[in-house]
Parts: sequence; C-alpha cells; structure tokens
Amino acid sequence: MLEFNYQKVGLDDSRLTDLYRLRYQVYCDECGFEKPEDHPDGLETDEFDEVSSHFCAFNRNTKEIIGTTRIILPSEKGFPIEQHFSIDDKAIAAIDHNKIGEISRLAISKDFRRRVIDKAIYAVNQVDVNDRSRYKKERRKFELALVAGLYHCIYHESLAQGLTHWYAVMAKGLYFLLKSRGIVWHPIGPVQNYHGWRRPYIAEISENVESAKNIYPEFLLSPPAGMVK
Repeated sequence: MLEFNYQKVGLDDSRLTDLYRLRYQVYCDECGFEKPEDHPDGLETDEFDEVSSHFCAFNRNTKEIIGTTRIILPSEKGFPIEQHFSIDDKAIAAIDHNKIGEISRLAISKDFRRRVIDKAIYAVNQVDVNDRSRYKKERRKFELALVAGLYHCIYHESLAQGLTHWYAVMAKGLYFLLKSRGIVWHPIGPVQNYHGWRRPYIAEISENVESAKNIYPEFLLSPPAGMVK
C-alpha cells in the first residue's frame, strides 16, 4: 500500500535543497512557469523562502520527497499575491495583515505520479489501462491525499504562528479540489494570466475549522510528530 508522511523542513535543514530541486522540476521543467536561466543551479527559490515555513510529503517506504508547499509568514517583504494581482481592498480591509499567511509553491512530482502512483493503482485496484475514467478517478484520490496532507501541515503551522487567514493564488482545478475537502476560499480579485489563468483568494481559518468538522475531520487532528517545531 502506498503511504505518505509529512514533515516541516527548517531553514537550516539540508533537505530544503531537495524541496527547491523539486520546485525547479515542477515549475521550470514540467510547467514552464519559471525560467530555467533564472535558476542556473537547478533550484527554484525566491526572496520569500527565508520568511516561510516549508513542508514536504515523502514516500514512507523510500523516503523520496514527492511533494512540497510553503506558507509565507507576515514580514516587511509583504506577499507575492499583493505584488502580482489586483486585490479588492474592501475584501481584506477588516483583516489584521500581520495575521495573514500566503500558501504557495505547491509542487507534486509528475515523475512520481507516473512512476509510483500508477503502479500502485494497477497493483491494488486492478484498473484496466483502457478504463480511463476509473484510472483518472484513482489517480485523483492519490493526488488529493497528498494535497490534503500538505494542507494539514499548513493548518497546524498556522495555529502555531497565530494566523487567522490565508492568501492563495489558484487555478480553478485546485480550488475545486480543495473545496471537495471542505477548504473554503473566497475570491478577492479578478482572474489574471499569471503562471496560467489564476485568481487570488482568501480563506478564514476559523471558517475552515467549522467546514472541516463536517466534511474532512481528519484536517483537525493533531499533526504528526516532528511536523511543527
């Protein structure tokens, strides 16, 4: 059975380089969102990494890092969403800016999906390679589990940091995937072409706690040991 573990990766942890390498693979090689020439060392990094909490998902058996995300914490640097998107000021006027974090750099290895998840799907579920609808459904289950696990990390880190709200920039597909797990987002600006068509959102953490109680109670469970300092 394919199982994942999740962990916080500190700024002084050598594995942080592996996270940056995975981000390069996804954002530069696979999706073309970032220019490879801007990251000649094969590591996708930016100025916000040093004011972020980073998390990884890894294969429990092989320890291979297969997914990552981060939450950018309040600082004098501000947030990328405010630099690249038109934000409705009225939508955030009543929110303490020092209690917002921005979730970003969600990256899941396409190579891992193809190499390991597909193998697990066929081995466990005996999915016919020609049964595309069922195959896509099974793959989506694995991917949803990965994303949900990383958001579980973000949630508990947010509690530890005293945050009340999240920013995020998302494509429609990720918005609906998270919605299926009871994670509620509210648009705060128009759709723009930034790494593809994306929209800026905000989420109130307390609202998501109430939603998760009914739809995804696992979201509220205590974090795995070692995940949050």
